[in-house]
Amino acid sequence: MAEDWWRGAVIYQIYPRSFQDSNGDGIGDLPGITSRLSHVADLGADAVWLSPIFTSPMLDMGYDVSDYTDIDPLFGTLADFDDLIAEAKRLGLKVIIDQVLSHSSDKHPFFEESRSSRDGVKADWYVWADPKPDGSPPNNWTSVFGGPAWEWEPRRQQFYLHNFLIEQPDFNCHNPAVQDWLLETMRFWLDRGVDGFRLDTVNYYMHDRQLRDNPPEPREPGAIFVNTYDMQDHIHSKTQPENLAFIERMRALTDEYEARTMVGEVGEGRRSIQVMADYTRGDSRLHMAYSFEMLGPRFSAEHFRSRISGFFEGSDTAWPCWSFSNHDVNRHVTRWAEHGASQDAVAHLSAAMLVGFEGTIGIYQGDELGLTETDLEYSELTDPPGLRFWPMNKGRDGCRTPMVWDAEQDHAGFSDADKTWLPVKGPQAERSVMQQVEGNDSTLHRWRELLAFRKASAALVRGKTAFFDLPEPLLAFTRSSPESGEQVACIYNLSPEPQVLRVNGGTQTGPSASARLEGAELSLGPNGFAYFEAPLSEPITIATGVSLNVAI
Repeated sequence: MAEDWWRGAVIYQIYPRSFQDSNGDGIGDLPGITSRLSHVADLGADAVWLSPIFTSPMLDMGYDVSDYTDIDPLFGTLADFDDLIAEAKRLGLKVIIDQVLSHSSDKHPFFEESRSSRDGVKADWYVWADPKPDGSPPNNWTSVFGGPAWEWEPRRQQFYLHNFLIEQPDFNCHNPAVQDWLLETMRFWLDRGVDGFRLDTVNYYMHDRQLRDNPPEPREPGAIFVNTYDMQDHIHSKTQPENLAFIERMRALTDEYEARTMVGEVGEGRRSIQVMADYTRGDSRLHMAYSFEMLGPRFSAEHFRSRISGFFEGSDTAWPCWSFSNHDVNRHVTRWAEHGASQDAVAHLSAAMLVGFEGTIGIYQGDELGLTETDLEYSELTDPPGLRFWPMNKGRDGCRTPMVWDAEQDHAGFSDADKTWLPVKGPQAERSVMQQVEGNDSTLHRWRELLAFRKASAALVRGKTAFFDLPEPLLAFTRSSPESGEQVACIYNLSPEPQVLRVNGGTQTGPSASARLEGAELSLGPNGFAYFEAPLSEPITIATGVSLNVAI
């Protein structure tokens, strides 16, 4: 692939604990992933992103790392990782791995040394601060997982910062030695053949040196909060200006290698689109970034239009990565169910939308099957936020349940263990790969069809976006490629109610759903979509129709 293969690519996220168990312990592993990579290649993805596989106590399912250059025995060995890389390359897939650089496990030997004394080589490798005279923490910062972001260490008579679990102390990335060491851990994996990194919490690396209090977050009267973290505007505890210099060092490292990439997770609030653009602008920062703007409950033409246009208004060189689900949020087919005529309709429409969006796109394992959120009992949970805030927040386990391969097998083919780390339940098992692979009307077939359509179109892979001014619930835009001289119009009905438009110019092309064209009148049924193509020299115009007396 080209040096910039990542631009417009399709990245498939694998949650290693839940993809395929090869040794019967009920937990997914690297050999299991390797055995199933052909599924990802057949889908039409360009790369896989592996959530953390490093040595860890697993209090946050691998996002608490205790050894950055080894594989946790749960998942296998370095040799197993090498085998995975080799198989991926054979199938034409790139491999991106998660890097958790803002914090480590409290079991990491560097933190064990740092917490033991204010003296020593590692004393300043984590964020330490003195208490206030009354013994309270140095400021009001709160943890994403609830409670204060500070924990007392009696041996040092100081607090340490943890933006997540108490057992996940934050590195002091203001210290150049810490940056140097983290970069060397990245080099280890680059030398081993990875094609890039997904950077966890990329805007959390630096904190305000003055430790100033965060102001309150503007809120609506009567707003209800599950977690006090959401009550603050985190302008001092993350997204500091010094962050960019560290990111530029990472970019310089990856640029030493051929065709490598970095995609950063921006954990930010209302400023997330701006931060995504800032962090990817030019050729010395991140290659691309994503945020939670499309991973929440909002589902409207205005929302998607404003997020995409807002990003590209900020820079001609910035590049986004859009996805609708991942390991941190409820699955989108469940989140957006009220906007769909059926589960399949929501799954197919969302796939068609994502395929049309300008940027790189991400697919979370099971999206291609139209999986819904798994309904779990409290006794089945493993995720810290769910255990702490149940039932107001049920945690992230519901989107992390095992991949379903064959409903006729135990645990839907994920494992032959007596019990898996999270259960496979009926609503998920019945949508397994084997139950969909032969069906021309299945969600899996639709994803394969849509991704093939996208990859065959220069306009959809890298073309620029121009939106049509249409009322809700209609979302429509063109993607135009001066290089190929083509444009593709993407038209979506984001509701379970039929809609009619007039389309002048272009020829209908590619996959469609619940769509009928009669002359210039395009009738879209519930959650329907259609694509039109034309040379750049022939404009396509779209306007809302008049008659709604149509049956699709």
